Amino acid sequence: MNAGDSQELPLFAAFGADRSSKPKEPAMASGEEEGGNYGKYIVYVDESGDHCMQSIDERYPVFVLAFCVFHKRYYSENVVPALEMFKFEHFGHDQIILHENEIRKEEGAFRIFPTKAHKNRFLDDLVSIIEKTHFILISCVIDKWRLKEQQSTPSNPYHIALRHCLETLYEFLAEKHEQKNLTHVVVERRGKKEDNELELEFRRICGGLNTQQINLPFEIVFADKKAMSSGLQLADLVARPIGLHVFRQGQANRAFDILQHKFFCAGGRENLGENYEEWGLKVFPPKKSERPR
Repeated sequence: MNAGDSQELPLFAAFGADRSSKPKEPAMASGEEEGGNYGKYIVYVDESGDHCMQSIDERYPVFVLAFCVFHKRYYSENVVPALEMFKFEHFGHDQIILHENEIRKEEGAFRIFPTKAHKNRFLDDLVSIIEKTHFILISCVIDKWRLKEQQSTPSNPYHIALRHCLETLYEFLAEKHEQKNLTHVVVERRGKKEDNELELEFRRICGGLNTQQINLPFEIVFADKKAMSSGLQLADLVARPIGLHVFRQGQANRAFDILQHKFFCAGGRENLGENYEEWGLKVFPPKKSERPR
């Protein structure tokens, strides 16, 4: 990587943009025309770990919820084509859904690596896409052991994380003057009972059960597990590295080193990679020595 490549691109600029010229104003995304009420951004959500409090996995005692926020036009013109080309190169077709768990364990469609060198090239190319892709990351990690210690009847970790992420999403959209427009939040279906519970909690939070006690302009969209959604696949890929960073602090984590430059943070995009704790990344419950912002 040369010196020019290390500079931060405008947050939602296209791949290969001419950095010597003034960035062009993005054309209006669908719904942005005069009189439209759809926002400029789309949000894709995934999780890592489980939210069960009856039994806690000592090997991974955290629950992670990750929101990946994309500018719609940038997403459609850059992110989707980049992932499609990646699939064509490594699989010969695009009917593959990228799952972090299956890639890590080399299961299913990911039993394709004849040598370690082949797998490393696959991973390098995938990491490169994530590194080059511009999106804002909002995440909450629930330390389930600490939650159980502090609450005699622990709250649902998913609901705690969801509230934080939705509140932070509203702050980000307010920064972009998009807080009055409808923003869709896409989640993967898990089951009828789980989906009904999630939708109910989502509507409670957006209906005023939040820190500011205001209505949040968000609408939940449920996607089938087999949906070929680039945004959901990227959200799946980022959730576990966040959890590992919190659970195994100090351990080398190449993926998180890249992701930390994408978190919503204090000071705007000029300070990406800094001051994101308690902003784009929240760990709950906080340690007693820590105070929430």
